[in-house]
Amino acid sequence: MEPSAAPQRPAVEQRLSGSGAVKPRVTCSRELELKTALRELVIYIVFLTDLCILTFGMVSTDMYYLNKVMSHLFLEPSSEDDRRGFRSIGSRADFWRFAEGPLLDGLYWDKWYNNTTLTLQNNNSHIYYENLLLGVAQIRQLKVRNNTCSIYPYFRTFLEDCYSEYRYRAEDRSDFGPRNESEWKYSSASSLSPWYWGSMGLYSSGGYMFTLPKSKQESMEKLVFLRENSWLTRGTRVVFTDFSTYNANINLFCIVRLVVEFPATGGALTSSHIYSVKLLRYVTYYDYFLASCEIAFCLFIIAFIIQEAIKIGKLKKEYFTSAWNWLDLLLLLVSILAIAFNIYRTVEVSLLMEELLSDAHIYPDFYFLAFWQVLYNNMIAVNIFFAWIKIFKYVSFNKTMTQLSSTLSRCAKDIIGFAIMFFIIFFAYAQLGYLVFGSQVEEFSSFQNCIFTQFRIVLGDFDFETVEAANRILGPIYFITFVFFVFFILLNMFLAIINDTYSEVKADFEVIPSQELQIRDLFRQSCNEALVKLKLKKPEMDTNAADESLGSKEFSATKRKDVPQLSNGDSANEKSHLKLPELQKGKLHQKYPPTEDTDSITAQSYVSTAEFQQLFRYTAELEKELKNTNAKLRRIMKSVQRVKDASGKKAP
Repeated sequence: MEPSAAPQRPAVEQRLSGSGAVKPRVTCSRELELKTALRELVIYIVFLTDLCILTFGMVSTDMYYLNKVMSHLFLEPSSEDDRRGFRSIGSRADFWRFAEGPLLDGLYWDKWYNNTTLTLQNNNSHIYYENLLLGVAQIRQLKVRNNTCSIYPYFRTFLEDCYSEYRYRAEDRSDFGPRNESEWKYSSASSLSPWYWGSMGLYSSGGYMFTLPKSKQESMEKLVFLRENSWLTRGTRVVFTDFSTYNANINLFCIVRLVVEFPATGGALTSSHIYSVKLLRYVTYYDYFLASCEIAFCLFIIAFIIQEAIKIGKLKKEYFTSAWNWLDLLLLLVSILAIAFNIYRTVEVSLLMEELLSDAHIYPDFYFLAFWQVLYNNMIAVNIFFAWIKIFKYVSFNKTMTQLSSTLSRCAKDIIGFAIMFFIIFFAYAQLGYLVFGSQVEEFSSFQNCIFTQFRIVLGDFDFETVEAANRILGPIYFITFVFFVFFILLNMFLAIINDTYSEVKADFEVIPSQELQIRDLFRQSCNEALVKLKLKKPEMDTNAADESLGSKEFSATKRKDVPQLSNGDSANEKSHLKLPELQKGKLHQKYPPTEDTDSITAQSYVSTAEFQQLFRYTAELEKELKNTNAKLRRIMKSVQRVKDASGKKAP
């Protein structure tokens, strides 16, 4: 019976080892490995906690509410005239109505809610009575030159002017208008100022710009003068309105940018960016606590760099074969960039703050600092995301996590093949939707929008009526076939691949129970040892019981035993099961005398109690099957004998 059960275990173990699982063997080296992993996990949890404190210390709900009130003031239409709102701008005339109306009303707050005149210090405006307007607002435009596009010969007699869409090479930099003020002269772009990525193009940071005076009446007169002298021309492609505020109550800067694009098709497109950032970092006691966390974060990064350098020196090329090592390098790279930018931002703010606020009649360009601060926040957000993902590296010692990782690794090839087939069909439908509905439906106006729209269709978020109205024949055909092939067939195939592989992996783990040390048991043992060292708990008398709680059986260095000893908590049934390997071992010693090689192999490898119990169950099941087979054979032999006897009686 034993030879029939033995070949089954290596086969299953081979499948598990090929899928990324570890063979269930408890050894001293395994225990040491898990103790090292537990120590690294504790250190990493401290590092992750420090990173979370830093990340969430830079954001607050006040940022959202500050953005909300600014958006409501400048973007939402007023109840008196909806055509004067920023989002209702559809032409150049609408822009002037907004600039001379809601924009000036929002920037200059010189009266209380009961029309009482406020006493303003240094003629400064406080938006919503709490947000100090820093300096003045700035309005900037970018233009393109005339004759920057090609006109078909048949239409040259009808059209003399031609202004193309915005391109940096087609940008107009010549003086125009009265030419006696800066708003009529081109100002070069700053080398540090970021370009703006709008709906219709990528715009440089230069252009024709002017600032509004500190007085509301003077600002109105200037805007009227520019409107009457046609400051906006046919070549104007974009207008930026920038200003900054500071709220001392919550120590936040709010940088507002209102953008109106005038595409070559005519009309206008509006967009806005409102950034609430914390540029002055160290003001309160909590800020200084965050500073101490930043120092601890830097020390952790230095320690991790040294640790990874040692690993690379030991493993060399093998180090780069592990995906976890690549994730560690990515975390280190992003963390180093975050530290470098944090230092640069702190120094730059301290240097520019005095310069930007030295003159109250100029525009302080805080948009540059806000832009890079937002990029820094995004970088930290990505860093903490990958930091949380790295926790899977330590919880993979758990049996459930091992099953999940084994499932993904085993079905990786099937998923790659499925992904190729899926995206071929997906992109084919995206091109079909773009070519058929692109000129009629906003969701299909670009190829990128088509891709996101199809993902929305899969999730059930889609307006079918717009597609049907665009094309009454191809619209329903596109929608029905896409839902049928992608949603009902391909996605179910993907789920079938995952479910089938998970069933196989789970069956393998049920055949071979995992004997690996659990981190929770190891953590419990470490806590007990720490309490014993601190004299907060008495040491246990039986050390084998502690070892048994970890699921391991250790041999004595001076006295080798043939069968692992059982602890006091083991049942009598388990003790009786251990008599069989002793008898079997005696028979094997009689048949095959022991040698030095066999002694060394026996000393290094052994069968644990749980493994022997599993093997004993297999033996009992096989014994029952053999008994049933033997009974069936007896019945068959009796039937054959009866047939022979009956035929013998008929023969005479």
